[in-house]
Amino acid sequence: MKQIHDLDVTNKRVLMRVDFNVPMDGEGRITDETRIQGVLPTIRLLIDKGARVVLCSHCGRPKGQRQDKYSLAPAAKRLGELLGKPVLMAPDCVGAESMAMADALKAGEVMLLENLRFHAEEQKNDPAFAKALAAFGDCYINDAFAVSHRPDASVEGVTHYFTDKAAGLLLFREIDFFHRAVTNPARPLIAILGGAKVSTKLSAIRNMLDRVNGMIIGGAMANTFLKAQGHDIGASLVEDDLLDTARELLALAQNKDVSILLPTDFVVADAFAADAKTRTVTLGEIPAGWMILDIGPASAAAFTKALADAKTIVWNGPMGAFEMTPFSHGSTALVKAVTTSSALSIVGGGDTNALINQAEAGDKVSYMSTGGGAFLELMEGKELPGVTALG
Repeated sequence: MKQIHDLDVTNKRVLMRVDFNVPMDGEGRITDETRIQGVLPTIRLLIDKGARVVLCSHCGRPKGQRQDKYSLAPAAKRLGELLGKPVLMAPDCVGAESMAMADALKAGEVMLLENLRFHAEEQKNDPAFAKALAAFGDCYINDAFAVSHRPDASVEGVTHYFTDKAAGLLLFREIDFFHRAVTNPARPLIAILGGAKVSTKLSAIRNMLDRVNGMIIGGAMANTFLKAQGHDIGASLVEDDLLDTARELLALAQNKDVSILLPTDFVVADAFAADAKTRTVTLGEIPAGWMILDIGPASAAAFTKALADAKTIVWNGPMGAFEMTPFSHGSTALVKAVTTSSALSIVGGGDTNALINQAEAGDKVSYMSTGGGAFLELMEGKELPGVTALG
């Protein structure tokens, strides 16, 4: 996979896929600009090299229809403020008017194409649409790790029309850190998996059992494993159709000599609400009709101890309903354990990153991945279409 440094971009139009799928309020104001900040180094490098930069991205789910609330105009405005220079906003991502703007770009100038998903052909990876998009660049750069698991026209299809194509700084860093953590890690390697459902992480668990020395499972997904072991988990969220699968994974881990740590105590509540009645209990003490919403202090201590000797930590998914204060303490304890560790630590996934940011600890982990779905697919051992296409 070529890097941006391998391309001669001077005075060339560079079509660059970015991820400006940023959250906005009802007034069209961006409420979290992390994704824009993430690609600034690559954009600035292209400007310094005298490239004519044409950015493309999607935003939201407009389902192939033009919808003003999903316009990328606010992203163009904010990017211009961050760069200290105007960013031209194209009326569309294809068409003569947008193409004329791209042709008129001078070295060091930047423009942003309108939302790719205003056209249904984007997510269908339509060859004609991909070819029309490719016409905006003399070379192509993908710096959108978060969508690189999607075989979309702007991610995979467009690459067939370029000889010169490469990874941007962000994409290359994402792949490099992941391989350092999983392909050739310093050991012991401990994976932390949390979140709501086992079903979304089955493949990741199977694949990681071949790679890790230990695995910590928390969040609601731990309930399925606990019930599979015969424990009463009250009214907690559980995937009953995966009980046999959970037992199979536990047996597989034992055969591979990989320790799986599950919580042994919990913060339970009589309702899924911040003002619910709560209680800290151990296994076997969960009241009928109550639900597990966080790991308890003994589990947090056991998980922290398991991480003490780790040389590499990969984390995807919180330990409980951390967005409600009464059920945030288990996740917060793990944030402290990971951020005070000397291990190489990589965290990924929207909820996990939100948790780290909530604790203002983003600068205390080795790397925060920008892509939840793409990060999880790497954990599953899958190739990412957007990365493979750059080879």
